[in-house]
Amino acid sequence: MTRAEEIPLVPEGAFAEEVPPSAERWEDRKRAIRATLWELFWDLPPQRTPAAVVDRSERREGYRLEHITFGNGVGHTVFGYAMIPDDRGRRAPAVLYHHYHGGRYANGKEEALDRTAFDKYGNLGFAPAERLAQMGYVVVAIDAYAFGERRWQGPAGKKEEGRQTEWALAKTFLWAGRNLWAMMVLDDILALNYLCGRPEVDPDRVACMGMSMGATRSWWLAAMDDRIKACVSVSCLTRYQNLIAAGAVNQHGFYYFVPGMLRRGIDAEAVIGCIAPRAHLTLSGDEDAGSPVDGIRMINAFQERIYGLYGRGDCFRGIVYEKTGHVWSPAMWDETIAWLKRHIGEPEKGR
Repeated sequence: MTRAEEIPLVPEGAFAEEVPPSAERWEDRKRAIRATLWELFWDLPPQRTPAAVVDRSERREGYRLEHITFGNGVGHTVFGYAMIPDDRGRRAPAVLYHHYHGGRYANGKEEALDRTAFDKYGNLGFAPAERLAQMGYVVVAIDAYAFGERRWQGPAGKKEEGRQTEWALAKTFLWAGRNLWAMMVLDDILALNYLCGRPEVDPDRVACMGMSMGATRSWWLAAMDDRIKACVSVSCLTRYQNLIAAGAVNQHGFYYFVPGMLRRGIDAEAVIGCIAPRAHLTLSGDEDAGSPVDGIRMINAFQERIYGLYGRGDCFRGIVYEKTGHVWSPAMWDETIAWLKRHIGEPEKGR
């Protein structure tokens, strides 16, 4: 019998996704990857268009802020913001904005309005989602599980909040045959359904974006749903085997992990590769402890080759900033805006 200390923590032997000889072969592989991921997500409720309710509306500088709620199919309410620009064209491009983690459980979707939210992550001095709405993009942002108005949404209700809620949900979902990350992705798909159904939105010009956990939510959503035409992922581009090798697994919260991925031969470059040939911009620092730079470079190199199969090299760009940590810097913001304008266009003014 094999001694316990000889049993590897993960499947033996490092592996990397292979680049196929053609775009057609990658399309076949994408279908297989997605099918496996849906299987590993376990028992999820249906993906439907939620019957969202606007609880209240208020005027802000350059846009109307709507407080929305909808059910997610497992008895939980999702709280969100819809930001509708003033002086917009009939059908505007739109962005599904994903907030970060950072242990700021009380914040959640408030990041969309909080001009100090990035003070420790790059000193932008403004709220990116609000700035997008003021530029004319329709924006939707929701609270992820355990954040914002959902920070008491665990089995203990008001007795627990934030991190305790996050851990309790992760454990309870495992008993129910689900996993927390899958439920977060599902909520983001429901939010996308809602966003694409808004009369102000051009559903052919929808992007998603975010920093840190928001970046991971963004590239997972874009990988699983072709309605996302452009994705910007800032400061969280993590290859799992490299994270393990760096001893940095605990840089990420418990929410982050999908059981069985490595056993089934899927690492992050394969998931991210499912976005191709749609537009994807990755912005990373070479000193980000949660994203070992060797893994970042492997992911970006793989994507460059995959996009090359489609003859769409201009639709992927991966930038690694030197001597840069876990931030969203002004330079990264400039790249973000240029990418959105290029791939989903600039909002029209007037009716």
